[in-house]
Amino acid sequence: MTNLAAEQELMARYRQRKRLLSKLFGAVCLMAMISCVAILAFLLISVLWRGFDYLGWDLIRNLPSRSAAKAGIWVYLIGSLWLIGLTTLFAVPLGVGAALYLEEYAAESRWKRIVQLNIANLAGVPSIVYGLLGLGIFVYILNLGQSILAGALTLTLVVLPIVILASQEALRAVPGSIRQASYALGATRWQTTWRQVLPAAMPGIMTGVILAVSRALGEAAPLVAMGAVQYVDRAPTSVWDTFSALPLAIFYWAMHSKPEFHDLAAAAIIVLLVVLISLNMVAAFVRYRFGKKVRW
Repeated sequence: MTNLAAEQELMARYRQRKRLLSKLFGAVCLMAMISCVAILAFLLISVLWRGFDYLGWDLIRNLPSRSAAKAGIWVYLIGSLWLIGLTTLFAVPLGVGAALYLEEYAAESRWKRIVQLNIANLAGVPSIVYGLLGLGIFVYILNLGQSILAGALTLTLVVLPIVILASQEALRAVPGSIRQASYALGATRWQTTWRQVLPAAMPGIMTGVILAVSRALGEAAPLVAMGAVQYVDRAPTSVWDTFSALPLAIFYWAMHSKPEFHDLAAAAIIVLLVVLISLNMVAAFVRYRFGKKVRW
């Protein structure tokens, strides 16, 4: 009995220590979450406080100016929309197509493992490296100059690994029974992929596209590296026009010697956040509609 009582006491102490460690871990995670939210709230409040006076339709429709009171972001906003539209047009078909080939068609081999490893590594490469690559290939070798097309192709290189990896994860999440049932009914691999697997994976693919578009919209480093211009006097109307973008305007205004341009940069940050949230809401709605149609 003595040994049994001692063993029960030992087990009780062990369970108590586990509960204590579990509560401690939960408290640490809660503090980490509260710290992140507090920092984010501080940054948002600071930006809103500094940029509130410049918010208005004049900020949206005015052209760039040397005076902060007259400066606007119309040219930069249109340039950003051109960039994000072309980047999405290039990156999504290429990324989803590459993911479909790697997951549905490519056989397990050393070559596939090497390609997969390289894609994973490319997703972590700093964006300025892609900017230098775009400067060398698209600006000089292909002679596209400092055009919207060159900028969009450079941003495509930045976000393409993210789209591929997210699409692969979405395709892996589709149950194998869907493929087997399709093959059992006589469907070909292409019919199975196009009509069964791809619609089932579309919500996850849209999540990856949302993340990629969000990153592309806020990138400034690759555009600076490829030589995007600081000042343009008119909004771009074709893919061959020179351009500037909203992140570039924020970067240059934040580095300006006059304090009023710092407040103008804060106002531009608010507009960029609104555009980003709007695009994410549209993509999330599309994802939701696809998700409702899929029933496993």
